[in-house]
Amino acid sequence: MTPPGRDREPRPTSAPVPAAATPVTTVATAATAPTSTAAEDRAAARRRVVRAALRFLAGAVAGLLIVLLLGAAPAQAAGYRYWSFWRWSDGGWVYQQQGPAVHVPADGEVEGWRFAVSPDGGQQAARPGPAGDFAALCAGTPAEAGRKRVAVVLDFGGPADAPAHETPPEPRTACAVVPTRASSAEVLATVAPPLRYDGNGLLCAIAGYPRTGCGEQLGGAARPTGTAAPSTGAGPADATGESAAGASPGGAGPVLGVGAGLALVLAVAAGARWQSRRRR
Repeated sequence: MTPPGRDREPRPTSAPVPAAATPVTTVATAATAPTSTAAEDRAAARRRVVRAALRFLAGAVAGLLIVLLLGAAPAQAAGYRYWSFWRWSDGGWVYQQQGPAVHVPADGEVEGWRFAVSPDGGQQAARPGPAGDFAALCAGTPAEAGRKRVAVVLDFGGPADAPAHETPPEPRTACAVVPTRASSAEVLATVAPPLRYDGNGLLCAIAGYPRTGCGEQLGGAARPTGTAAPSTGAGPADATGESAAGASPGGAGPVLGVGAGLALVLAVAAGARWQSRRRR
């Protein structure tokens, strides 16, 4: 009971809030902010590294492409002085895909040879000038049992194709009578000796022309051809393909250059990717 004359003391409706509660919340908020900022800084740093790596890679690729284009231009414009090998078909000269030591012409076939400065590529080489009419070329040569007749057209080119201090002979034709299994090289040796081959089986000279040289590149270093020796036979037994036909001297250089360039691009890309992952 409350004594008379004394009012009742009001009861508190809720517990008082400590004054230190507010600073605790402030401290917790302040401690959280630096953690978020550090994560954002690390993410921004990673993005900067990736962008720098991509810029470096783009510059390296652009520079490499420029070097490849500048290096390939002289090779594409280069000319080679050599004998190219052809066959007469459907009223025109068609580039012979097989070398003379491999190809076995049929009876009544016409084969053509042209000495000229031509691009390295076979089909783009200079063709023989005279036509390949078998009936006209072999009209004065009677057929023989067990043997075949093969007409041959020889075009020695013009003065612009000739090596220094040499004069190209006039074009000429012949009709060879040879065994049925004779190769084109044997046919040629029958009608136009002496022949000269290099150590790799490349045909360098027909009827002794030219006296020197073998598939050399004009305006650049000569392609190594080994030791060239005159021959009146069919030539090396292993002379096969375009190299033996004298149609593809030194053709592998640009391909190797482009392959090396692509390998370098891939290496640079892999390095940039590794650097980006390493900094994460």
